[in-house]
Amino acid sequence: MKEDDDALQASIKMLERASKGVECSELEAITFQGIQAVELRTGFLRCYFVIPIHAADQDGNWHAGAIATLIDGLGALTVNSFTGKSKASVDVTISLYSSAKIQEEVEIEAKVVGSRGKLTSVLVEVKRKGAAILSI
Repeated sequence: MKEDDDALQASIKMLERASKGVECSELEAITFQGIQAVELRTGFLRCYFVIPIHAADQDGNWHAGAIATLIDGLGALTVNSFTGKSKASVDVTISLYSSAKIQEEVEIEAKVVGSRGKLTSVLVEVKRKGAAILSI
């Protein structure tokens, strides 16, 4: 459908601009800097991300707040590709199973798992590239 294609193209452009720090907020520019979309289709996103030094906690791990910000933003982009609308997050649950170090490459997969009325549910998984899940 034309609407689905338009929503998907808009999401692709949003992610490309945010990854380059263009036409986005400062927080989006910092959060998405260098992210690489590998696959983006209606209701689904897969990308690679090298954890930047500015996202470190005091131990040199990827800061939990930086993880949460990225998960929320990619979830919103995935919903936008599915519905064509930007929506606010009303419930975010994140489970951290392991830590990742700065300069480590991770794979992030976001997918719409349900939609009913005005509510859309997205599952976002972050894992070391080619390895076990770090967070859901």
